Amino acid sequence: MLTFVAILMAVIGVVLAGGGLWLVLLGGSWYYLIAGAAFIATAAGLCRRRPGALAIYTILVIGSLLWAVREVGLDWWSLMPRGGLIIVIGILLLWVWLRENPERLGVRQPSWRLAGYSLIAALAASIGVAAYSLTIDVRQITGEVAAASGELPPSESRAPEDEWPAYGRTVGGSHYSPLDAITPDNVATLTKAWEYKTGDIRDPAVDPEETTYEVTPTMVDSLLYVCTPHHLAIALDPVTGEEVWKFDAQVGADQMRQHQTCRGLTHYVVDAAPPAQATPAPATELRGATTPDAATPGDVVETPAPTGQTAPAPEQTAETGQSCTARILLPTADARLIALDAKTGLPCPEFGENGAVDLWANMPNVYDGAYYSTSPPVVAGGLIVVGGAVNDNVSTTEPSGVIRAFDARTGELVWNFDSGNPDETAPIAPGGEYVGNSPNAWSLLSVDEELGIVYAPMGNQPPDQYGGDRSEETERFSSSVTALDLRTGQVRWVFQTVHHDLWDMDVPSQPQLVDLTRDGQTVPALVQATKQGDIYVLDRRSGEPLLPVTQEPAPQGAVEGDFTAPTQPTSALSFKPEPLRERDMWGATMFDQLYCRIRYHQLDYQGRYTPPSVNGAIIYPGNFGTFNWGGVAIDPLRQVVIANPVYLAFTVRLIPREDDTTSYVSEQEPGFNENFGAPYAAAMRPFMSPVGLPCQAPPWGYVAAADLNTGKTIWQHRNGTVRDLSPLPLPFAMGVPSIGGPIVTAGGVAFHSGTLDYYVRAFDVTNGRELWRDRLPAGGQATPSTYRGADGRQYLAVVAGGHGSTGTKAGDSIIAYALPENRE
Repeated sequence: MLTFVAILMAVIGVVLAGGGLWLVLLGGSWYYLIAGAAFIATAAGLCRRRPGALAIYTILVIGSLLWAVREVGLDWWSLMPRGGLIIVIGILLLWVWLRENPERLGVRQPSWRLAGYSLIAALAASIGVAAYSLTIDVRQITGEVAAASGELPPSESRAPEDEWPAYGRTVGGSHYSPLDAITPDNVATLTKAWEYKTGDIRDPAVDPEETTYEVTPTMVDSLLYVCTPHHLAIALDPVTGEEVWKFDAQVGADQMRQHQTCRGLTHYVVDAAPPAQATPAPATELRGATTPDAATPGDVVETPAPTGQTAPAPEQTAETGQSCTARILLPTADARLIALDAKTGLPCPEFGENGAVDLWANMPNVYDGAYYSTSPPVVAGGLIVVGGAVNDNVSTTEPSGVIRAFDARTGELVWNFDSGNPDETAPIAPGGEYVGNSPNAWSLLSVDEELGIVYAPMGNQPPDQYGGDRSEETERFSSSVTALDLRTGQVRWVFQTVHHDLWDMDVPSQPQLVDLTRDGQTVPALVQATKQGDIYVLDRRSGEPLLPVTQEPAPQGAVEGDFTAPTQPTSALSFKPEPLRERDMWGATMFDQLYCRIRYHQLDYQGRYTPPSVNGAIIYPGNFGTFNWGGVAIDPLRQVVIANPVYLAFTVRLIPREDDTTSYVSEQEPGFNENFGAPYAAAMRPFMSPVGLPCQAPPWGYVAAADLNTGKTIWQHRNGTVRDLSPLPLPFAMGVPSIGGPIVTAGGVAFHSGTLDYYVRAFDVTNGRELWRDRLPAGGQATPSTYRGADGRQYLAVVAGGHGSTGTKAGDSIIAYALPENRE
């Protein structure tokens, strides 16, 4: 057995010494080379039965402990891969030696006694330090949010307090509810009130990888509305979960689409109009299906669904003037915008062509799956304003990123803002085309109807990683918050969050509107969370920063034909990560940590905004984003933001293209961006170790609160466990990635379900303490909502359907929680 241990240590030593020498030659730490030599020397001593073997290993244990604490302090998750193997091997070494030589620690063998007891003491010290580090969290920030004060601003109070009528509850998207029945004192008693299964589950054989449930349930006028990835629109009883109606847009699957999702439905009311006779379309043109009034809830009327880019009406439509006063808008993945009667689910015939507007109209570069709308439109001032998504990084000849406003009653085009032709906002002429490949607004828009401004979070012109041929208009609007006149679509102001974006840092979430109190005065503000971790607080009237924004020098060195901006903006309110260092590299063991350290030195990295390169570069934070489409939650009374920042590094490698048509995709290049028509293709992926773990140390996800008036982070805690990310269901609270936003309530409780473990959680807004959680049947990567039912109880609505690109379990559950009835 001793010989086996000696051989094992020799093998470990050779691997560490070889890898350590490689690391030293790259300019990295000497530790692994020295540790490898110590393992080899210990193995040699064991083979010769010398007491010096234990002494050498004792020095290794003590030296490793001191080195690890010096590098990472008392962070257990960073200490573990540095010392775990060494402690285990040390215990094994001691056990084998005593088993084969029980007299070695006796008084007659002083050299062995000294060596043995020294090793025991060193191991005990290391275990003690590790045990103590488990009791503290050096990464958390503790503090308390001030109590709520003042009155609810008009922007929040316009929506009935019982309801959640829009994605972010209001058209300003605060994610705040004035309901206060659920509090820190009683939230632990929440129980499941009902669960509804939509029947729409991802099929890996036919659906794109990113087929996801990202919908936030909306509750208006005693009905709860949801949509599914394949664009079923469903109305439920909010108290019982019983189905009232279901409409099937019959979109079907298309693997050409990069995203198969629906983030929500839009509810709005139009004034009553004189009755008009609807003309049903022939049966062969039918597209979409719904449950009519006479049908049993849960039944779906099937109708043929031909392909094409027109939007023929279903056989049954609502009668204008008798219904369709309250409407639901359903954007679809095949580029239609469908208006449904909110009470029956029947299409509204006076809207567009028998209930639908064709969003392919006047589009250039038309091909299947290239253009779609994944986010619900915003409605204000009698207008529906809608953006859309184009395929990322496929080619330089994609559809337009145009934002359009339609008459809310008829669906007639009122204005169009095309960032490739921003001054021409009058409705495009018949037969005209929008500018291809212009920056788009794929996420949610918001609106301030009093100011008459629509706020659009803008993305990039494909490709994301190369910008050498971008136009002046593209440079102006890419990765910006763009304010448009609600009546005309003309630009009111532009605030850019990244200059000459080469990192896919498009503005990912809804601009969120809140009124802040400054020097006793109310200031209309806009809060914009970004992928790079900055949260900008702007005066929404002008786009001027309310919290300081500084221009910091940015890394240089773009590829041939491109350039990098000399500076990049940074907000005083920021969750941007600290730059990565070699000591931040991580792994489950010394070996994958050593691999990640070597890769860290091999790849280009100069901090945030390191430009993509042919050699390969680390992008941190990666394009998964510190924040993504879920955004943040804003408490307008406490004047704080509740956030769930995520930290994952990615790598990108540019590959020179020989021509515009050759495909470079292969099984060896997952996450490959073809970029047809650009000088470079790009391989993007998370920065991972060979065993599939992130190369950077955890935490990878937090829940946090920050002051909107000072920018100060008040509290921050790890969020989520590795239960569903490891081979064993381990409950370790490492802090894991999440996608999907939080909500906050007047009761002092915030809710979040987006972590990659399958839980919905409640947090105390005051201090961030986790108060309650419940296990979900699938991934909950969506933003929840809350409302008061007809029975007087406050409900929490959560969606658990999974997220294809994060690998969480697929499902189809809509779940409502409430306090026990006898507690009300």
